[in-house]
Amino acid sequence: MAIRTMDELDLKGKRVFIRVDFNVPLDASRRITDDTRIRASLPTIRYAREKGAKVVLASHLGRPKGKRVPEMGLAPVAARLAELLGCPVRTVGDCIGPAVDRAVSSLQPGEVLLLENLRFHKEETDNEPAFSEALSSLADVYVNDAFGAAHRAHASTAGMVGHVKEVAAGFLMRKEIRYLEEALKAPARPFLTILGGAKVSDKIGVVKNLLPKVDALLIGGGMANTYLSSKGYSVGASKVEEDKKQEAAQVLEQAGRMARKILLPEDLVVARAMEATAETRVVPADQIPEGWLALDIGPKTRQRFRAEILGAKTIVWNGPMGVFEMLPFAEGTREVARAVAEAKAVTIVGGGDTVAALEKEGLTDRITHVSTGGGASLEYLEGRDMPGITALNR
Repeated sequence: MAIRTMDELDLKGKRVFIRVDFNVPLDASRRITDDTRIRASLPTIRYAREKGAKVVLASHLGRPKGKRVPEMGLAPVAARLAELLGCPVRTVGDCIGPAVDRAVSSLQPGEVLLLENLRFHKEETDNEPAFSEALSSLADVYVNDAFGAAHRAHASTAGMVGHVKEVAAGFLMRKEIRYLEEALKAPARPFLTILGGAKVSDKIGVVKNLLPKVDALLIGGGMANTYLSSKGYSVGASKVEEDKKQEAAQVLEQAGRMARKILLPEDLVVARAMEATAETRVVPADQIPEGWLALDIGPKTRQRFRAEILGAKTIVWNGPMGVFEMLPFAEGTREVARAVAEAKAVTIVGGGDTVAALEKEGLTDRITHVSTGGGASLEYLEGRDMPGITALNR
């Protein structure tokens, strides 16, 4: 995909509107509990400042649903960004309107202004044309560095782009696309994908798109229950997506025809309840007791998955292997995390829970690329259109 990046443009003295993804978690006191997404966009913001741009930053935070929700204002983000940049970050109480126009007009080269939460306006998520034009009036150059929002056709990711003369990807966006594109089109082999999480429905499209491309696919987490059930296994009280069983069976059959390896759990950690104090057992995957829940992959599966991971040259991982937040059901995800970190491979990890598991183990810096967009990376791997990326390709 032929997309220009911002280092191909002259930014000096220009109003450079950068769509960032500062959708960070806040605690009850409105303190940022994880600033990863802010840090990820620092190279783009610093470059724009160094090149003499008048930097206008725009982001969403949470889901205010078109209403002004003070708890979802971007003031804490501005304060943290100022600390990280080592310079003042100006703010304004909205993202369009006369006050915003004045704030942007008064910017000097190298200065930074953070607009207020885009989603305080319903028109943002509706991709409303007049709102898109109002945003575009703030920009001489448009830069999208918000990969985590690139799968959304919103005003700030798609609608405004056609109204700005010069558009480009930021450095984070370029990095995300490069790693995922290489994995899909020219991976070092063996190419292995690890998928976990709760639902088959969230990732069935990814499985179908990747199956012809991968050498092996490891499936764990709650979604494995539906695949096991499709094979005729009794899965006790574990949640199964009945409407996806036929599709899951077709995937397994297709993998057999294509000589693609799909590894499902062969043993599981089960409990009577999803509670940290519940009694647990390790049982074969086809012998889950009536009324019990499968909550993690078992020791044999961990060993098998580990061997497969250590033999791979490209690894894409999205989704935990069990209820890793609870200690009795964390070992499967921890073992996979350690194996991925040890592998002599290009490793790409996405998804909030997966990244959280890596951080918990202190392994993030041993991963080639940690994606900032869980949902976006899944849709990219699924082969879906990404409006925020398509808009830059002109």
